Amino acid sequence: MGFLAESLNRIQPSATIAVSMKARQLKAAGRDIISLGAGEPDFDTPENVKNAIKAALDKGATKYTDVDGIPELKAAIVAKFARDNDLAYKPSQISVGTGGKQVLYNALLATLNPGDEVIIPAPCWVSYADIVLLGGATPVFVATTMEDGFRLQPEALEKAITPKTKWFMFNSPSNPTGAAYGLEDIKKLTDVLVRHPHVWVMTDDMYEHLIFDGLKFYTPAQVEPRLYERTLTVNGLSKAYCMTGLRIGYAGGPEPLINAMRKLQSQSTSNPTSVIQWGAVEALNGPQDFIAEHNTEFAKRRDLVVSMLNQAKGIACPKPQGAFYVYPSCAGAIGKTTAKGTKIGNDEDFVTALLEEEGVACVHGAAFEGSPAFRISYATSTEALEEACKRIQRFCGNLT
Repeated sequence: MGFLAESLNRIQPSATIAVSMKARQLKAAGRDIISLGAGEPDFDTPENVKNAIKAALDKGATKYTDVDGIPELKAAIVAKFARDNDLAYKPSQISVGTGGKQVLYNALLATLNPGDEVIIPAPCWVSYADIVLLGGATPVFVATTMEDGFRLQPEALEKAITPKTKWFMFNSPSNPTGAAYGLEDIKKLTDVLVRHPHVWVMTDDMYEHLIFDGLKFYTPAQVEPRLYERTLTVNGLSKAYCMTGLRIGYAGGPEPLINAMRKLQSQSTSNPTSVIQWGAVEALNGPQDFIAEHNTEFAKRRDLVVSMLNQAKGIACPKPQGAFYVYPSCAGAIGKTTAKGTKIGNDEDFVTALLEEEGVACVHGAAFEGSPAFRISYATSTEALEEACKRIQRFCGNLT
């Protein structure tokens, strides 16, 4: 269609959303489908958060608010950054958007120009590169390896930086790999970034609270205060607080950048949903004990899935320390043929055949710039995970 914007040709639809949609369609058609594609906790939104939203509705808090967040929510975010991350922000340094994705989008679209480069460790979340491309800039993928726990090495970061580099995007714990960086890991990266003052740092801390095995979470501006003035620390309530569909993301950063993001948001969505903002205030200020309870269950599921996948022929699954994903290699399946005669040429063929032949939906590694692999979300019931892994074992065992 000739009247569509050329910029749309630079991007692809979200692969993770596409997998979830296909799984729902197959279920609606009567197929027995286990969907492990969506990054969405199966736990319900906490009752105190739901009650705060209901109370806001009852009070008539349904009018427009400030474009990038009500004062009460900004105050709660300031307190959260101080409490959890030793970061001091003023309310004027806080931006609230309709989900973390909008916050990232606002920051990139407000700063990128043609010719700019954005360094993205890979495998990476599917939306990073497409937002960069929509902004007219170039994503520069820097590969990580399973041997390094999918953690970016400082030498690779140093090599990727050029005079054109505008941003370095950092995600820990990582979607899709679950890789989590400890204090020493981050310090090695921030040492590199200090030497390149033209590079800004965008941290996606969405999985901050989903961390296991006694590992402590750190964020780059906390580790290296000299990066504070050129770091946007992004977070949100979707994952740890089980509020995926309620769409609240936020960030702290330098005022000029926050002002630019507000300007852009004022001409797109305007404010995040008013009553949900009041739920977010309660989420951040209220009890936090449920997070540890959820993590205990997530860690059990992780251990189950890692164990069962490593028993599948041709699959190698590392044990991640964060988020609720595993990212197994399916290199041992490439070049083989399924029980129903499908040739596996790449990881997309693998997950497509797995869905069609065994009814297990997951996302292929190429969508995350890391092949041959696939991502499984274990944010679902133990029973579903056990059955899914049995099906994967059967599927792989029948490959010839």
